[in-house]
Amino acid sequence: MYIYIFSLILFIHSYQNNEKKLVSNVLDNLHKYASQANGELYFDLFNDDAIFFGTDATERWSKSDFKNYAQQRFDKGDGWTYYPISRNIYFNRNKNTAWFDEELKNEKYGVFRGTGVLTKENNVWKINQYNLLLPIPNDLLIKYSKEIKIFLDND
Repeated sequence: MYIYIFSLILFIHSYQNNEKKLVSNVLDNLHKYASQANGELYFDLFNDDAIFFGTDATERWSKSDFKNYAQQRFDKGDGWTYYPISRNIYFNRNKNTAWFDEELKNEKYGVFRGTGVLTKENNVWKINQYNLLLPIPNDLLIKYSKEIKIFLDND
């Protein structure tokens, strides 16, 4: 009986680690293909009804809208490069939905955070939502929030 329980625990642990690796591979490829300006492979990582949130408050894009914007950059060979620093991945009970948060480094702008949701359909993980944001240190928040408010009020 103990051998059965131990074997079951090992199987579950191994399955979860494998699923984490698969989700992590999707996210690693997301950053790789963006850096390579490879729009075809990049957008294939998203579900058709996916939403991408950029760093600007106006950037809430459907997959098709985001593709229209980004593909123009990619066609010029102009992508964007973020290097993963750390990542946390969690699953629902059925192991067909994953959510994550990750810290990313950009050479020009510093540390960013990405969060989002993936779903598994036909044994393939796809991105449903990605949110890229620039965390602001609490000590700078009041100053920058005032500047952002003034900027938006004058827009």
